[in-house]
Amino acid sequence: MTTGHRRVPPAAQTKPEKLVHYRGAKPKSTPLFSGAVSYGNLLFIAGKGAHYEGDIKAHTKTVLDEVEKELINAGSSMEKVLKCNVYLNDLKDYAGMNEVFKGRFGENPPVRTTIAAAGGIPGDSLVEIDVIACI
Repeated sequence: MTTGHRRVPPAAQTKPEKLVHYRGAKPKSTPLFSGAVSYGNLLFIAGKGAHYEGDIKAHTKTVLDEVEKELINAGSSMEKVLKCNVYLNDLKDYAGMNEVFKGRFGENPPVRTTIAAAGGIPGDSLVEIDVIACI
């Protein structure tokens, strides 16, 4: 099959499907949302937070570690992250978050958006991060 002047490989001709990537057993009842979903070779990881007492550096490390576990579970990696959204409870934590964030995605980091979340982050986390990656 050709598209314009490009030949589309046979693998790209198959229709992608939505897959949920569970860490552990599939829940018995329908969850509120999925933690990781892929569609074709795109992977979407839901926002991760750190829900314990701690500072921004500890929370950022915990959140990035959880994101990495989800990526690996779905067959991806930190180096394959394309887009990252960072939500801070307070913009004063921007520098501290950046100290921990820098280098976690390899030499070619993803594009990123960072905002301060009005009204805070659910569960009293100081930071929440979600990503889009490829598999």
